[in-house]
Amino acid sequence: MKILVTGSSGLIGSEVVSFFAREGHQLFGIDNNMRADFFGPLGDNRWNQKRLSERFKSFGHFEIDIRNREGVKKCIGEILPDLIVHAAAQPSHDLAASRPFDDFDVNAVGTLNLLEAAREHVPEVVFVHMSTNKVYGDAPNEIKLKELSTRWDYDDPSYAGGISEDFRIDRSMHSLFGASKVASDIMVQEYGRYFGMKTCCLRGGCLTGPSHSGVELHGFLSYLVKVNLEGRKYRIFGYKGKQVRDNIHSLDVAYFIAEFYKYPRCGGVYNIGGGRANSCSIIEAFAAVEGMTSKKMEYEYLDKNREGDHICYISDLSKMRSHYPAWDIRVSLNQIFEELVIGWMERMRV
Repeated sequence: MKILVTGSSGLIGSEVVSFFAREGHQLFGIDNNMRADFFGPLGDNRWNQKRLSERFKSFGHFEIDIRNREGVKKCIGEILPDLIVHAAAQPSHDLAASRPFDDFDVNAVGTLNLLEAAREHVPEVVFVHMSTNKVYGDAPNEIKLKELSTRWDYDDPSYAGGISEDFRIDRSMHSLFGASKVASDIMVQEYGRYFGMKTCCLRGGCLTGPSHSGVELHGFLSYLVKVNLEGRKYRIFGYKGKQVRDNIHSLDVAYFIAEFYKYPRCGGVYNIGGGRANSCSIIEAFAAVEGMTSKKMEYEYLDKNREGDHICYISDLSKMRSHYPAWDIRVSLNQIFEELVIGWMERMRV
């Protein structure tokens, strides 16, 4: 099988490359390290590109900007992939506000370039798009909450299992990043529903793993662990540090993509996160990391939350489990923390 992965040097992209390469498939990656342009040297992913090229002989790298329509079309026309995993994106709320054209052109137009090239050259391809839970905007903040000692939690029993895919995506504030991802999400659905292509949107919560180059504006757990190990100060933006995210290891995302490829649907939508079992607040994450590194977490509190930020977000995984019963969360939250600590310690020694 031939697989094309965009954002192949990033967290999800590199995990997908590694997962399918180990299965004996031929992998092609599209990545132009735009993350370094977005986030500076700390966001640079060339180390990951080098790692993949050295480890997997079945992996080929293409230095292509997905905004380059002709370049994307040529690439897909030459490879003729069986599976496209679209993980390239501008991922930051804050950055989108200062670079709105870059944000929309990468997230929305880049996705359209890939979809149309796929429809022209390989209409039977399975197309998996890494969307985001930010398509729901800040509407999840309207759910009644209760304040516990270390976290916020839902105080409405209908959300005990988390937020499902039928939650509304309009009439809320998204940030420009969320809006551009809504555009790409709907477009991927439409190519499935209108043209009958095998597509799905994976609305990720906090995606994480040791291949993440976490920075303050993106990559919650990865960045938190790095700051702790370096003895620097972490900044908490509002909500008393009790804001909650559910965290999913990139390997569990790759497992789901493999299942979707086996049994594809047209215009599928899934909330992909760690669920309640893998959820934690910022201050709960502090305690977990301190327990592993024996280093006190230094932080400062800013009594202003980020615009459109979720107070509590937990993914309801019931639809995924129902449609794909062979899939479930394999990597626990504790394992995620352990891998992040070990991963950053190894990279800091290089």
